[in-house]
Amino acid sequence: MKILVYSAKPFEIPFLNTANINKHQVIFTPDALDTETVLQAVGCRVICIFSGDDASAIVLEKLWGLGVRFITIRSAGFNNINLKVAKSFGFKVANAPDYSPHAIAEHAVALLLALNRKIIKANEQVHTYNFLQNDLMGFNLHGKTIGIIGTGRIGSIMVKIMHGFGCKILANDLKPDDDLVELYDVTYVTLDEICKKAAIISLHIPLSNQHYDLINKEKLALMSSDVILINTSRGALVHTKALIEALEKGKIGGYCTDVYEKEKGTFFKDNSKDGIKDEQLKRLLNFSNVLLTPHQAFVTKEALHHIAEITFKNINSWVTNTVGKNELGLDMVDS
Repeated sequence: MKILVYSAKPFEIPFLNTANINKHQVIFTPDALDTETVLQAVGCRVICIFSGDDASAIVLEKLWGLGVRFITIRSAGFNNINLKVAKSFGFKVANAPDYSPHAIAEHAVALLLALNRKIIKANEQVHTYNFLQNDLMGFNLHGKTIGIIGTGRIGSIMVKIMHGFGCKILANDLKPDDDLVELYDVTYVTLDEICKKAAIISLHIPLSNQHYDLINKEKLALMSSDVILINTSRGALVHTKALIEALEKGKIGGYCTDVYEKEKGTFFKDNSKDGIKDEQLKRLLNFSNVLLTPHQAFVTKEALHHIAEITFKNINSWVTNTVGKNELGLDMVDS
């Protein structure tokens, strides 16, 4: 089949080519899918998209008219595709749900350690030959209470890592994991209780209609003034304006994130020459207690290998007219 890969990044193309093993005709474009770039899919039966691509209703209608029938997503999250509309047209849609939960969880911990122990500031100082330790104080993770919101594939790995640090673990999930309770002393509590009691809070849930702005002004007000909030899931889980207000007033200790609410048009490109227009993002980046990385948690050799393998397994299942294990159905649509 002829496949168009949208938002193709130079570092992932070799992995995708290897996984394809010359079986399909694959075209790569660095452009994100939207109402204009949709026309690039002319003649393709399959498109492969990333989390920042726009698969809204109007785009899906155009794709269907162009003859596209299959959409595979190179991410676990699929909030960027209107799945209900896609299924109504007849699209087959699949994601990559289990490509490397370790990559994401490990990045969350890296962000936490870097912010807490002032690694970025210390690195900048020593490169100017300043070897003072002033303003580099952090805190021990051992003995601290961490709240983990979502204990699925990634959240459960985060539990295991933080248990290794000697943290007390509170968790919140619609489906508590009995194994985590038994093996890692996890205590499942309400979201409000996590906000009130945790010194560190880490988000590991997908973005859905119910989860938009999950961490809002009310939830932030429940947190201690030295709490560190970590987000490696989706930017819109956190209400950006409320977060900025909390940071300005010193209501929280810090924010570590690999994602942002409005990544489209800014992330996945070099804006160093022209700058950015997003004033909220500028304000976030000005806080010394905010550490933001450019949606890079998935960028490990292992994760990219697995994403590519899963992507072509999804496509090959459609070639053989079978239902793959990653195919998304209407039961995945928010009610």
